[in-house]
Amino acid sequence: MILVTGGAGLLGTELITQLLASGKQVRAIYNRTPLQQFPLGELEQMQCDILDVTGLEEVMKGVEQVYHCAGMISFVRARRRQMFRINVEGTANVVNAALEEGVKKMVHVSSVSALGRIRENGQVNERMNWTEETSNSRYGQSKYLAEMEVWRGIGEGLEAVIVNPVLIMGAGDWNGGSVKIFKSVYDEIPWYTDGVSGFVDVRDVAKSMILLMESDIQAQRFIISAENRTFHDVFYLIAKAFNKRPPHKKVTPFLASMVAKGEAVKSLFTGKEPLITKETATTAMAKVYFDNNKLKEYLPGFTYRPIVETITDTCYALQQKINNR
Repeated sequence: MILVTGGAGLLGTELITQLLASGKQVRAIYNRTPLQQFPLGELEQMQCDILDVTGLEEVMKGVEQVYHCAGMISFVRARRRQMFRINVEGTANVVNAALEEGVKKMVHVSSVSALGRIRENGQVNERMNWTEETSNSRYGQSKYLAEMEVWRGIGEGLEAVIVNPVLIMGAGDWNGGSVKIFKSVYDEIPWYTDGVSGFVDVRDVAKSMILLMESDIQAQRFIISAENRTFHDVFYLIAKAFNKRPPHKKVTPFLASMVAKGEAVKSLFTGKEPLITKETATTAMAKVYFDNNKLKEYLPGFTYRPIVETITDTCYALQQKINNR
């Protein structure tokens, strides 16, 4: 039996799809809304909050492998305490339950944010960690502290691997997460930045996680990144695939700062989360290059899809969803 937390998200959905397609017996937990139906295989669903210690121990009975994908992404100050509870305390609970129930191995989904994005020289690699000086987000801090809980579990006898994906691309809900950039380009929002980040196909992230789980590799962390690209290049490729006008107005640091401040004030009056925060603006402007060589060394047969192919496939799938509304 395999347990997946966070199965409703972009990565969790793709991971479950691949596991069921290979004939695996999968159990997934959800907090409020049950997961979608999967055409291949039968998924066992159980309602459980990862902050519920007793519930976690119950859903892990008979489980041999755990994929911990559940987590919260937020760059809004008002949700920071909740985010730390889910990402740090929730991960500690998952680790403890896995140890208690004798789980054989766990793959924990972290983020490159836990490595510290702001680096003046060289590429970001797995030897780096979040610090006040190298990060612009408390989200990154929460994921770093979550990793510390996994390392604690490893020290107590749990076999585990940590993956640190970059921006994940796939045809999920384009109103949330990294998929929002597709909606922005589809709506022909004119702005772009010169920022650089890593990008990766959700299918490759899920595949690499399964390969790591089935291997003898343990007590390691891996950056999962296909290519380093500028946001301008990625936006252009998305616009081309959607047959939309590409972004054509460059965002300066001053403008990004002003927009973030305006959104913060607007949020106070509307109660809605700001579209842009100081943290997200800084991330979009940063030029960050990620070293993806370690995964290739440990999984020499693994290859990434080209980002051009990922964007083409994702835009086609999203367009089909739009047409079927």
